[in-house]
Amino acid sequence: MAEKILLKGNEAIAISAIRNGIDGYFGYPITPQSEVMETLMKERPWLTTGMVVLQAESETSSINMVYGGAASGKKVMTSSSSPGISLMCEGISYLAGAELPCVIVDCQRGGPGLGTIQPSQSDYNQVVKGGGHGDYRNIVLAPASAQDMYDFVDLGFDLAFRYRNPVVILADGIVGQMMEKVELRPEKPRRSQEEVISDAPWAAVGKPSSRERNIITSLSLEADVQEKFNHKLQEKYDLIQEKEVRYETYRVEDAEYLFVAFGCSSRICEAATDLLREEGYKVGMLRPVTLFPFPAKVVSDMADKVRSMMSIELNLGQMVDDVRLAANGKCPVGFYGRQGGNIFTPDEIAEAFKKFNNFE
Repeated sequence: MAEKILLKGNEAIAISAIRNGIDGYFGYPITPQSEVMETLMKERPWLTTGMVVLQAESETSSINMVYGGAASGKKVMTSSSSPGISLMCEGISYLAGAELPCVIVDCQRGGPGLGTIQPSQSDYNQVVKGGGHGDYRNIVLAPASAQDMYDFVDLGFDLAFRYRNPVVILADGIVGQMMEKVELRPEKPRRSQEEVISDAPWAAVGKPSSRERNIITSLSLEADVQEKFNHKLQEKYDLIQEKEVRYETYRVEDAEYLFVAFGCSSRICEAATDLLREEGYKVGMLRPVTLFPFPAKVVSDMADKVRSMMSIELNLGQMVDDVRLAANGKCPVGFYGRQGGNIFTPDEIAEAFKKFNNFE
């Protein structure tokens, strides 16, 4: 029988990293994700699995250490919160431009600027749309539970190496801080150097002859070469959109109205859906698990069946743009959100739903 223990979402990230044989973690403390590094320091995996755990001097240093580890074919990761992710954006763009796999955890807090240390979902545009410079995309997973936080480390590295691309686990302060029962999956050992070379033949692994060395860079001095490379990246992103869409639905079989929500908002929307069902409104919910690739086709298909949709987010409306593009005018698309660390209740969402649909 699988072992189950109580963990915070942030702690689940750390425990999963150790049990999945991750080679290295480089990070810098910032609320509300500091428990990731704190748990790793407490567990001391360098004594058991050989995992490197290092507190860098800044978020900028952290992401560049990730670049170095990823260039060597290692499974490396970092974690931060919203202002720290802003500082990492240049490095993330470099990782995407060099096609290097890694996992980045973003436990969002309210902004802009230093903002608050309270939960938020306002990094959607920063992370899902790219954030840094250039036409690149991150694969983005949106956890809604401590179990997701645990599971998405393994899934994240699988996707990162499959597509040679950064993967972001876009969490929020609620999911990071909440404590839940987590089922621990079987442990995976760290890969040997021979396995690293086999898994990442493109990596710089210290081959003896200069003619055999793999040069890891995102630099190109010729416009035509860079344009061709960008077209190659777009083909990869198109393949990701075709193959890797993930989502969950709740009470949509006979739904006439649809909530679209991710992360902690989806859990609150489940309760709002139940409240409205009790009042006779046929409401369902769609939870995007991948924010890139976004489940646009599913939203489009649902738009053919429902009277309206509402995007529910802890921001001023960022995912709603993607919902409206996918719905393509087939039905009205509304929005309800809160900011600054204020969390909506199921009752608030239900009232916003009634107002948008002119039921009051």
